[in-house]
Amino acid sequence: MSFTMYTTPWCGYCHRLKSQLDREGIAYDIVDIEQQPEAAAIVESANNGNQTVPTLVYTDGTAQTNPSIAQVKAKLDELQQLGA
Repeated sequence: MSFTMYTTPWCGYCHRLKSQLDREGIAYDIVDIEQQPEAAAIVESANNGNQTVPTLVYTDGTAQTNPSIAQVKAKLDELQQLGA
């Protein structure tokens, strides 16, 4: 089970969340919206037109913006229970 984290290289919140996810052994994909500008549209659609990162998009199509590690774990648990 995985999700995609939309990020930028200069985002401190992104670096912090990546470190927490790595420490917890949680797998994820990274998309740098500065390197892949088309991905910025995904971030904008999840954030009322804003390019706010980190934005996480899950396998069920839902998104979280700048979530805590606890929020990420809760969402992954929910997806696992749903079999998504």
